[in-house]
Amino acid sequence: MNYFDIAYVAIGGLGIFFLGLRYLSESLQSSGKEAIKSILASFTRNRIFAVLAGIGITVFVQSSTISTVMTVSLVNAGLMELRQAIGVILGANIGTTVTGWIISIKIGQYGLLLIGLGMFPMLVAERAWLNTLGKTLVALGLIFTGLNFMSGAFVPLRTDENFISYLHLFDARSLTSLLACVVLACLLTVLIQSSSAMLGITITLAATGVIDFHTAVALIIGENIGTTITAQIAAIGANTSAVRTARAHAIFNMAGAALIIAIFPWYVEFVDWLVAGEANLQDEDGMRPNIGWHIAVAHTMFNVVNVLVWIPLIGSLTKFVVWLVPQKGEKEIHKLRYLGTRSTMAPEVALQQADLEMDNMVGITREMFEVTKEYVNQPKHEKKMFARINHLEDITDNIEEEMIKFITTISTGSLSRTQSARAYGLVRMADEIESIADSLQSFAIYRGRLYKRKEDISEEAWQDIMEFFDRVAAYFERLTIARNRGAGIPEVKRAIREVEELTRVADRMRDRHLERIQSGSCQSVTAQTYSDMFVSLRHIKNHSVNYIEAWSGL
Repeated sequence: MNYFDIAYVAIGGLGIFFLGLRYLSESLQSSGKEAIKSILASFTRNRIFAVLAGIGITVFVQSSTISTVMTVSLVNAGLMELRQAIGVILGANIGTTVTGWIISIKIGQYGLLLIGLGMFPMLVAERAWLNTLGKTLVALGLIFTGLNFMSGAFVPLRTDENFISYLHLFDARSLTSLLACVVLACLLTVLIQSSSAMLGITITLAATGVIDFHTAVALIIGENIGTTITAQIAAIGANTSAVRTARAHAIFNMAGAALIIAIFPWYVEFVDWLVAGEANLQDEDGMRPNIGWHIAVAHTMFNVVNVLVWIPLIGSLTKFVVWLVPQKGEKEIHKLRYLGTRSTMAPEVALQQADLEMDNMVGITREMFEVTKEYVNQPKHEKKMFARINHLEDITDNIEEEMIKFITTISTGSLSRTQSARAYGLVRMADEIESIADSLQSFAIYRGRLYKRKEDISEEAWQDIMEFFDRVAAYFERLTIARNRGAGIPEVKRAIREVEELTRVADRMRDRHLERIQSGSCQSVTAQTYSDMFVSLRHIKNHSVNYIEAWSGL
């Protein structure tokens, strides 16, 4: 028995399997961009929508670990309440069972064929749907090829006396060996950070006859506990709500595991009775052809039943974790709403979240327009309004900084050309929106200078500058509506051309201002402040054009 050969083939097969899962996740995200956006938008609805959202996101990213860590991050960012987050994680537990069904399909010998069929459209197809289809075929081919390599590596182990004698410690026929299987699977899941990969290894070991159905089900229980550890790690240093979310995930997974352990023999027998064919039946080659479907059913049933039990108890679980993890210090105030943990985000989900954060940033800037206009029209300096403008500008600074860090991190991963272009566009947009906020703050500061000096500009000059302010604000609103509506390139180009009229208006106002200076109707000190305010509005106009160009890719 050459254990080195077994090890490197099994590890290589696992690597190919991992690569396939990643490609499958990316292709599903690419094809479901709008679906993911809708799912993210539904997070804050009722518990049923939260569970469905968790299922949907996990199906697209092919990892309950990513979905769970993302949820903890969103709670930490202030987007989701604890009750909705618990529902999302419950749904993620169901969504991850899809991987088991994919693995159970017995087409491993066609893995290379799928790679061959998908490689050409994946590399050279210009149409997005054809490129995505090619990547999906390659992903499935890699998954099945990786499983085939692992299967071939594990086959010799079923006749190795040393391995078999060791395996008797983990046959799950007694409570001690059952718990040993659970602990082993939990530790391995924590080690490789993927319950899907552990499920693939479990099904492969069982299908090759190395372990029986009892052992496989015991390993599944451990995998469901192990997958909660990543959320606990993600919650380190997070706010109280995020820690509560992570604890809730551990509680209902461990409670479900305890329930199955308590009824383990009957549960295994029920699944064996439910699925056609005996689970441990071996063919002439020593393989178990039926066991893959049995494991997929056992895995799915474990998670679905656990979720059904907990859905009506979400309120009670929420109260329990609130008691378990008390609030520390003052109530936390969040500036970011959507950006999660950068290192764990799946690319499409990360870009969708960044896009939602951009909406948040634009919304803050729109509020700045309103507050700034209200402030500059006051008869005297209003301290609270001025402080509000500065506070909103600070928030946009923070969001821009976090957006750049977030997108830079996800850009170091595997992105398609379209995703890379979107990421670059989001960085440009964040910079332009932050510059608009800076200019609005400057506009208010210049107005504050007049309040402080107890000076004012002429009524005609004031009418000019407020007319230009209203025109610039309306233009920014027009561009924002076009972006929210998903306007096409022709409409965006028409909107950009409208800035020419704004420029002509600005030129006419500048000429009138020069005439007032020459006629002596405008004092030199206030004339300089007027010019500064006017330049700020011109900057807003220009940054607005840059903002829509960055969004459209022009």
